[in-house]
Amino acid sequence: MADLSRRAALNLAGAAALNFAGAAGLAAFAAGAPASAAASDVILPRSAWGARPPKPGGRPHTITRMTVHHSAVELPDNRGIVARLQQHQRYHQDDKGWIDIAYHYAVDRNGNIFTLRDTAIAGDTATDYDTTGHFLVLCEGNFDTEQVSEAQLNGAALIFAWAAKQFGITTATLASHREVTPVTSCPGATLEAHMTSGDLKRRIDTTIADGFTLAPVSAQEGQIIAAAITAGTR
Repeated sequence: MADLSRRAALNLAGAAALNFAGAAGLAAFAAGAPASAAASDVILPRSAWGARPPKPGGRPHTITRMTVHHSAVELPDNRGIVARLQQHQRYHQDDKGWIDIAYHYAVDRNGNIFTLRDTAIAGDTATDYDTTGHFLVLCEGNFDTEQVSEAQLNGAALIFAWAAKQFGITTATLASHREVTPVTSCPGATLEAHMTSGDLKRRIDTTIADGFTLAPVSAQEGQIIAAAITAGTR
């Protein structure tokens, strides 16, 4: 959950949305170079959103469960997602003193999946639960005031299905932030409704049962896709 001053700062982030992209990625996008897979089939690397390097340290852990969060900051225009992730990382590293952005993966309003923190390192939280063992997914937005989109729910289901396969865990371990500590309203009322109804778990189970393809893309392709996202075409 973000405090009010941070919410105001984050809501100004959209103007910097293209700062992440190298000249090669933007040139390829401008030339109409196609991505090799749909956004819902790929994991974008850290370089796609211009991540800083992590600081030294962190707590090594083994992932045993899955937890969903929101940022508590509205994202009315998905073109601002790259700048938003950069803002999160700066706040987490510079203000909170953490080694990196707090979460392992993020899903935007259009279902695009971004790599955030190394999954071998436990995440961070401003609340009182021990994040050791938790696979942390950030659904970007404020779901106390916004509706979570179908694309975002399906993107979250896809990355959680990937985690279930990758780490040998089950959807029985899925929880929301508020379910692991009572001191927060995260992940917001509209996203929490998909937790309490069992909808998100069902989506994950269905994704696993039906089979899925999800794989990281190269740094170059990640920049091309991210440029499309910030241009509003993906």
